[in-house]
Amino acid sequence: MESPITRAYSPEEFRTNGHQLIDLLADHLSKTQSGNQGKTLNWESANDMLRFWQEDFNSPLQDSPAELFKAVLSRSINLYSRAYAGHQVPPPAPAAVLGSLLSSFLNNGSAVYEMGMTGNALEKVITESLAQKFGFDNEASGFVTSGGTLGNLTALLTAMAAISDIWDHGNDQHNLAIMVSEESHYSVDRAARIMGLGTGGIVKVPVNDKYQVRTELLEEYFEKARHSGKTVFCVVGCACSTSTGAYDDLQAIGSFAKKNNIWFHADGAHGAAAIYSPLHKHLLNGINMADSVIVDFHKMMMTPSLSTAVIYKHAKDSYKTFAQKAQYLWADQETEEWHNSGKRTFECTKPMTVLSIYTLMRLYGDVLFRENVEKLYSLAASFAALIKANKNFELAYEPQSNIVCFRYLPQSTGDDINKKILKTLVEDGRYYLVNTLLNGKFYLRTALMNPLIQLSDLAGLLEEIERLQ
Repeated sequence: MESPITRAYSPEEFRTNGHQLIDLLADHLSKTQSGNQGKTLNWESANDMLRFWQEDFNSPLQDSPAELFKAVLSRSINLYSRAYAGHQVPPPAPAAVLGSLLSSFLNNGSAVYEMGMTGNALEKVITESLAQKFGFDNEASGFVTSGGTLGNLTALLTAMAAISDIWDHGNDQHNLAIMVSEESHYSVDRAARIMGLGTGGIVKVPVNDKYQVRTELLEEYFEKARHSGKTVFCVVGCACSTSTGAYDDLQAIGSFAKKNNIWFHADGAHGAAAIYSPLHKHLLNGINMADSVIVDFHKMMMTPSLSTAVIYKHAKDSYKTFAQKAQYLWADQETEEWHNSGKRTFECTKPMTVLSIYTLMRLYGDVLFRENVEKLYSLAASFAALIKANKNFELAYEPQSNIVCFRYLPQSTGDDINKKILKTLVEDGRYYLVNTLLNGKFYLRTALMNPLIQLSDLAGLLEEIERLQ
C-alpha cells in the first residue's frame, strides 16, 4: 500500500490535480464572463455553513481534491461576477494567481537572503519603480508586507522611531500623538493604539462635505494638541479614504508637515494606483512630499491578497523600525541590508507575494493599471450620474474614485428601508454591495473593483432595488 507521504508528494498526482483545478477555475471564469454567471453568492447562514463543513470534515477520505475544490468554489463569493460591487477586493488577474501558485509552491521566506533571493530583489525593483512614479529620488526604496494594516503600522512605527529611541528604552514619553482625518482607515487608529498612544494620542481632524480632511484646520488642531501637552510626530493623509474614496489634499498636508517638522505618511492603500493614470494622477499631487507611502497591490492593482508596498522617501529610515539582533539569521547584525528584509519588517517567513505584481508588470506593463483605474473611476462617475437622475435615490457625494455611496429615499424615508434593502440583496445573492455610515446616516456603498463590469449591470442594481419596494 502506497504511503500517504509518497502520494502527497507524487508529481503525477500533483499534475492531475493541478490540471483539474485550472480547468475548474477557467470554466468558472468563462461562465462568469458569458453572462450566465448565476448568483454572486449563494447565501447560507453561518450555522448552516459550519454544519456543512463539519459534516464534510467527518466524511470518508477522498481520492482527489476535485470535489472539495468544487464545494469551496460554490460556497464562496464570486468576485469575478459583474454584479459584485462590495468590498475593496478585486477579481485577481489570472496571471497574478499563477504567480501566487508558484510562490506557494516555492514557499521561500524572505527574512534571510538565501531563503528569498528572488523575492527580495523583486521587492526592491517594484518599490523603487513606484517610488520614481511618486516623484521620489534615488534615495527612496521599500519592501512588501502582508496588507495595508501591517503596512500602516510599520510606517507609523518608523515615524515614531525617527523622534524617539523607543525600541531600546521603551515609551518613556506618554504624550506622543498622530494627526489623522476622521475618515482615515480604522487600521491607522488601530496602529496608534497598538503603539500605546491611546485615545488621547489620536488627533482626529474633521472633513469637509466631500469627506476630505479640512487642511485649513490642521494648524489649529496641531496647536490644541501641543497646548494640551501632546507631541504630534506624524500626520496621515488619505489617498483615498476607504469609506468614500475621497482623496485628501496631500500638497497641503505635506506643506503643513514640513512647516512643523513632523512625519508625513500617505495611506495610498486603495487609491495610490491612480499614479498610473494621466487622467487621475493629479489626485496624488503632493505625495512626493510624504516620508512614507503604502500601496495595496491587492486592491487596484489586481493581485491576490495580501500584498502591500511600504515605500520610504529615504530608504535608510526603514532600518530604524526594528533594530535588533538575531544571530541565527544574519551574520552581520548592524549592517543595513535591503536583501535581508527581516531587518525591516514584522514578518520572518514572509511569502513572495511580490511575484504576482511582478508577473503582471512583465506581461502587460503599466498600461494594465492605467486602464483598470480609468475604467473603474469612469464607471463610478457614470453610476453616480444614473443615481442623480433617479428621483428615488440620493447620491452622498460626487465620487473621486471607484467608490460610490447612495441611498434609496422614497418620501424621505431613511435608514430602516436601506438596511432592509441591503439584507434582502445579500440574501438573494444576485448582487453584492455593502454599507457605510456618513454623518450618522446609513448609506449603501459600492466599490467597483471588476474591470469587466458594465454600466448596464449597475443600472440593473438600481432597478432591482426599486423592484424590492
